[in-house]
Amino acid sequence: MIRAAGLACVVLLAVAVSGCGYALAGRGSFLPAYIRTIGIPEFSNTTPYELVEQVLTERVRSEFIGRGNYTVLPQTTGVDAVLTGEITGITISPASFTQEQQASRYIISVIAKLEFRDLKTNNVLWENPALVFREEYQATQGTDGLDPNAFFGQEADALERVAQEFARSVVSGILEAF
Repeated sequence: MIRAAGLACVVLLAVAVSGCGYALAGRGSFLPAYIRTIGIPEFSNTTPYELVEQVLTERVRSEFIGRGNYTVLPQTTGVDAVLTGEITGITISPASFTQEQQASRYIISVIAKLEFRDLKTNNVLWENPALVFREEYQATQGTDGLDPNAFFGQEADALERVAQEFARSVVSGILEAF
C-alpha cells in the first residue's frame, strides 16, 4: 500500500514537472508559430575581404535548418520572415605570443548589422545594428595575422570555424529572444 502510494506520487510529480515549461537551452523558440519559412538572402559585405559573406550566410542558413523545422530560402519573397545582414568589419588581432615574440593566437572579430523581420506583421522581431562576434584562433607558424585575406588563406578552417560560431550566436539570439 505504501509502495503504491509512493509510486503514484512519483508518477504525479513526473507529470507535473513535464508540463512546467522548462526546455533544453538552445532548442526553444520565441518566434510566432506561423513562421515556418525564413528567407535569408546573401549578406552584403562592405569589407575588402572576399567570400566571407557567402560563408557566413551559408552557415546561418544551415544553423536555422538544424535548429528547428524551418524551410530556409535565399529570397525575400514568398516567406514568413526575412533575416538580412551586412558584414561591416573584420579584424584580426594578436592575443598571445611565443618566446620569439611571434603571435601564436589571434582574436578574429566580425562586425555585422542584422535584422530579422516578420513579414506578416512587418515588425522587426530581432535586430542588432552592431553585432560584434569574437573568436580566438590558434595560428600556425608563419601566418600573417594582420591581414584577414592572408590569414584565412593560410588557415583554411579559421573562416569556417568563425562562421559556424557566428551562426550559432545569431540564430540563438533570434530563436531565444536574446
